[in-house]
Amino acid sequence: MKSVDGRVMWIEAGLKELGRSGVDGVRVEVLAEGLGITKGGFYRRFKDRRTLLEAMLETWRLGRVAAVEEHAARGGADPRDRIAGIIKIYSTRVNPKGMAIELAIRQWARSDAAAAAAVLSVDAARLRVAEKIYRELGLSAKKARARAVLLYSFAFGQSLILLEQSPQERASLTAACSEALMDFTGHAAP
Repeated sequence: MKSVDGRVMWIEAGLKELGRSGVDGVRVEVLAEGLGITKGGFYRRFKDRRTLLEAMLETWRLGRVAAVEEHAARGGADPRDRIAGIIKIYSTRVNPKGMAIELAIRQWARSDAAAAAAVLSVDAARLRVAEKIYRELGLSAKKARARAVLLYSFAFGQSLILLEQSPQERASLTAACSEALMDFTGHAAP
């Protein structure tokens, strides 16, 4: 059995609780009880709750940036294939736990500067990756930025609004949206 670093264990438990009950629910007592250990184990690894929250944000930020870069690289050399790959990953993998954490961090960011900075960093990385791919397709910086925002909006929006659709309806809508995001006809020169 693989041993988990003590800090990682607390961070993972904190992120799980964040997704379940928001930042106010991330309390040392709750996490210790859920982990079946004493609070003393927490204080051997973290100065205080705020230090844990900062570690959670950094873990989330680094993980999301690495994930988008990995997703973008999977499609191969053809930029269209990479965009299609990003769309496929975000539209076929519904991750309720990940989405709950994402939404909780975005809610937290409304009242906390560190959380807001983490969200801005992740958004910037996601948009930068998508924009770069659209630039490789020959779009101007302005149009590439607009397409990147559309792609990003679709990737996350569909995971929130298409939940009630059957798998077939979801796949059909996703395919149509994917086509629209890849259609460059009818547009002025890049």
